Amino acid sequence: MISRLLQSLTGLLYPNLCAVCGTPLVVGEEVLCTGCNYHIPKTRNWHEPNNPIAKVFWGRVYLQHACAFVYFRKGSRYQKLLHKLKYAGRKDIGRYLGRQFGQELVSVRPFNDLFAIIPVPLHPKKQKKRGYNQSEWISLGLSDSLHLPVITNLLKRAVYTETQTHKGRMERWENVSDVFDIDLQPNIPEGSHLLLVDDVVTTGATLEACARQLIEKGNFRVSIATIAFASQ
Repeated sequence: MISRLLQSLTGLLYPNLCAVCGTPLVVGEEVLCTGCNYHIPKTRNWHEPNNPIAKVFWGRVYLQHACAFVYFRKGSRYQKLLHKLKYAGRKDIGRYLGRQFGQELVSVRPFNDLFAIIPVPLHPKKQKKRGYNQSEWISLGLSDSLHLPVITNLLKRAVYTETQTHKGRMERWENVSDVFDIDLQPNIPEGSHLLLVDDVVTTGATLEACARQLIEKGNFRVSIATIAFASQ
């Protein structure tokens, strides 16, 4: 009883709020209230091989499949979700969205033979400054639903680069074309199907650079899953 009273008091003083609309969450809700969770702009095209996310990479790098969970629109009230995930320490948002997305991907046929989940790495300097890698937390959520291991030491970011936020497509590619490398490990069989994970795909430059390393140096098969798709 004392424990429940303390929890209730804590809830009054420090209420758990919806990450989108700010209303207090009730029992059974996590990160998002029921209303905001219902209206989240899901792409719902993860079963389609020729979806808009997959088309971003056509003619650039050969992927098994590519998809995103939601549409990212500037000015949308859901924009704050990604901002809180990347810059406000809300790792729980990444894991929650990853878990929700993973529940959808369980039935996606191209993902039936996945071996492991690979988050897009941050440079150690940037990760130390931020305190965490948001793609890793999304990967942990996907792992919760897909029951696959998350491998964080296969793909590495060897060069520190400037932010991609205000760069165009060609600038983004030039900024990341040679900054990733892989550390081959005997516990990952050659030809394994890996799921490469990031928070947002815009031009696809970062994900393309990562996928190339995994395919060309590791002889792996690669698919891509991101939480959001920001169309240009």
